[in-house]
Amino acid sequence: MIGLISATAAGAAARDRLAAAWPERTRVYEGPVGDAVRAAFGECEQLVCFLATGAVVRLVAPLLGDKVSDPGVVCVDEGGRFAVSLVGGHGGGANELAREVGELLGAEPVVTTATDSVGMAGLDTLGLPVEGDVAAVSRALLDGEPVALRVESAWPLPALPVVADGSYTVRVTDRAVQPAAHEVVLRPPSLVVGVGASKGAPVDEVLALIEDALREAGLSPRSIAELATIDAKAEEPGIVAAAERLGVPLVTHSAERLAAVTVPNPSDAPLAAVGTPSVAEASALISCGELVVPKRKSAMATCAVVRRPARGRLAVVGLGPGARDLLTPRAKAELRRASVLVGLDQYVDQIRDLLRPGTRILQSGLGAEEERARTAVEEARKGQAVALIGSGDAGVYAMASPALAEASDDIDVVGVPGVTAALAAGAILGAPLGHDHVSISLSDLHTPWEVIERRVRAAAEADIVVTFYNPRSRGRDWQLPKALAILAEHRAPTTPVGVVRNASRPDESSRLTTLTALDPATVDMMTVVTVGNTATREIAGRMVTPRGYRWQQEEAR
Repeated sequence: MIGLISATAAGAAARDRLAAAWPERTRVYEGPVGDAVRAAFGECEQLVCFLATGAVVRLVAPLLGDKVSDPGVVCVDEGGRFAVSLVGGHGGGANELAREVGELLGAEPVVTTATDSVGMAGLDTLGLPVEGDVAAVSRALLDGEPVALRVESAWPLPALPVVADGSYTVRVTDRAVQPAAHEVVLRPPSLVVGVGASKGAPVDEVLALIEDALREAGLSPRSIAELATIDAKAEEPGIVAAAERLGVPLVTHSAERLAAVTVPNPSDAPLAAVGTPSVAEASALISCGELVVPKRKSAMATCAVVRRPARGRLAVVGLGPGARDLLTPRAKAELRRASVLVGLDQYVDQIRDLLRPGTRILQSGLGAEEERARTAVEEARKGQAVALIGSGDAGVYAMASPALAEASDDIDVVGVPGVTAALAAGAILGAPLGHDHVSISLSDLHTPWEVIERRVRAAAEADIVVTFYNPRSRGRDWQLPKALAILAEHRAPTTPVGVVRNASRPDESSRLTTLTALDPATVDMMTVVTVGNTATREIAGRMVTPRGYRWQQEEAR
């Protein structure tokens, strides 16, 4: 919950805008400001104070405990010009909150945390439990000193400016090790603990069994991703409480599913009681990992531990048509989350400044789409966080299709939509896509012309607005005239046609013409051509396709 505190009418107005935008996330604190800040500090995860920073500093100073438990505090000035991350930039999420508040209120976010200021991922913001000398290692990264990355348990991390060897170390491991001097240990959620228990098994016994098993195996409890058990034990108090104390989710599986898992230590007792020869081992092994602790028993409980393989992450990111303000916030976030970027060289150049220091860039030229797709999937299978970029929407004549054809279910895949060329061009022309529409690529490099022609003819006969991608190149100069001729068999010569080149880019150009007046020689590969249907009209210099066919009906009358 985010506590909102204000002292003046101007502050209250901005406060109420936040409250209206985030009704489920915020709580307004009324009354004397000091009392409101103290109450919110104790009750909320974050605070937004519409007060001077000096006043907030004096109010929260006596309340501060440590950076792990303190709430994040953001200050917004009276004029609504700045959203200042004051306390808990990383641990309390104030840096990200300042950016969110700034975007909503039109204020400039002010973030002074060193790593955020230079675009580097903070070691305590990676979403993993962290131990060791975070301050010293972060300072070394900022100062450009050699920091080595030792990955004992692969996990998809954002980019870090690390080297092969150095006097400072970032270590990724689920082993129960103590950080050395000048070392930070990151704990990946790589362990799944399967648990079984008799009715009424006390939580202390369940936890003691788990802790003993991990200790003897040399594993850290901070790397537990989840507890797993059978559906019949979903509400067993000792198991539920154990998951709560460990701070991990409790996942349950049916007896039928567990019975299908081959385990090294089956037993007749659970088979008779719950219908499967194994609960603990089977529940853990469902995650398809390596059994690192076989079944262990106490008087009333059993447990087993599996180390699940790291799942790499592939984000297929659409960059939009080219303009930076048409690149979505989600796309920016995925670019900053990636440790490996794969893309066409000219697209990489568009977004290079958004990448974190240490991002490994794998770029290639035109015509290497399938190679880039394979490379991206291979890097994800190594446990990396990969961003594969394409223009427009990555799923429209772009990289998503070849990448997903290569990918299997051993990696996580995230699609990030982007503004397509057809949509960007349509916005420039007016509203040509107001009714049914279709996009057709005229490139016959991968699709036989017979197939393309059949699709064009179907769109013509169905009276659908058509946007042509890849309409004409130096080596393909006859396809566009042929496609236009097919459309002309079903549409009037005066049918509006919109031509947009380099939509949203600095050298953007557009024009509105007609089906018979369009000169195909003026079109190239950087152009999209949109041909209207029989209802499309030019109105005040804009191309408009009505949502219905009212115009046709009126003309018929």
